[in-house]
Amino acid sequence: MPEVPAIAFVTLGCPKNEVDTDRMAAAVSASAYRLVDDVAEADAVVLNTCAFIQPAAEEAIAEFFALHTEWRPARQGRRIVVAGCLPSRYGDDLRDALSEADAFLPVTAEGELLVTLEDLLGSPAQPAPGPGRLVPGSTAYLKVSEGCDRRCAYCTIPAIRGPFVSAPLNALVDEARWLIDHGARELVLVGQDIASYGADLSPGEDLAALVRRLDALDGDFRLRLMYVQPDGVTDALLDTLASATHVCRYLDLPLQHASGPVLDAMGRTGDAASHLALIRRVRSALPGAVLRTTIMTGFPGETENDARVLEEFLAEAELNYVGVFTYSAEEGTVAASLPDQVDPAVAEDRAQRVRDIADAIGFARAAAFVGTRQRVLIEGVDEDGELFGRTCGQAPEVDGVTLVDAEVPVGEFVELAITDSLGYDLIGEVTDA
Repeated sequence: MPEVPAIAFVTLGCPKNEVDTDRMAAAVSASAYRLVDDVAEADAVVLNTCAFIQPAAEEAIAEFFALHTEWRPARQGRRIVVAGCLPSRYGDDLRDALSEADAFLPVTAEGELLVTLEDLLGSPAQPAPGPGRLVPGSTAYLKVSEGCDRRCAYCTIPAIRGPFVSAPLNALVDEARWLIDHGARELVLVGQDIASYGADLSPGEDLAALVRRLDALDGDFRLRLMYVQPDGVTDALLDTLASATHVCRYLDLPLQHASGPVLDAMGRTGDAASHLALIRRVRSALPGAVLRTTIMTGFPGETENDARVLEEFLAEAELNYVGVFTYSAEEGTVAASLPDQVDPAVAEDRAQRVRDIADAIGFARAAAFVGTRQRVLIEGVDEDGELFGRTCGQAPEVDGVTLVDAEVPVGEFVELAITDSLGYDLIGEVTDA
């Protein structure tokens, strides 16, 4: 064992997990331990897991056993800590199933990582005060809340992450200021339910107030809102977004379906008519806004008529991006015990029909940017060696990108002429005009 143990992280799942990993890694960085990117150099690996649906849990378990069978034997004394949603969801059952793990840290205990590593490695961590985050790249996630108080029939998040808790407003402003000062050019606001931000804080401390405070910060940066539940899109929020100078005209609205009976069975509200009314409100308040949603097919009781309602809604809504997934019966959820479970093959067929409709519209929406000029945040080189960035209408990891055929600085904004599109991706060129 080296005199100074090296710690690496492997992160699975959503941007909320990425923030959790960043905070744990920042604690390691401020300690006597060495933070390393390459697991091959590490004496301990922290595997931060997702367990929102069964396939995610299976991926996490497979990743653990890959570390256990391939990474651990290469050097004596290596340790694996399983953190995040998997131990939060399965608790003691996971300890029995993964007895090879050296320690478990559920979401609520991730602040105890250094103590856990001290016990495993026998080397003092000597924690020191730090900023709580690592120096970001051009994009940084800002997690504004934890947990969720909604009770959607299919969802495991309340059981995994606990009740809804807002981060203190002033602390978020300070964190955002630090991230911008250290290179972040886009802050992406995330949480299980960011529209409810401030419900547990003082009067006047809500999402609109948070956006106003962040928008008032100095610097060349932009803000993006993700996971804004439909019933949280208030006129006050739209007015704030419309008047802000740093906020992308982009909203991620997780609608899930458009059939009233299906949404009711899900424990959600709305129907095709109310969804369309919401979309019209957003587009009226934010002309040119780019809209994303997520859709689930195959929820128990979904009929072919419900599927047609959904397809007709999407055709009329003309959204820019639609993430589509099939229902997964998750242990411990209300939906798992509902009658009329839909055959998985039928659910996938419906999902593909939705994807086909969404792609045809989304590709056309992307093509409509050809001939415009866009401010693009240059992020790096993709796996094919092409330089890429993102417009305000392209969220990280889930939407298209803008490919750039020019030498431009990474981590900065560049004005580009959009000359072509390829599916959801755009092609941009530097021009003198």
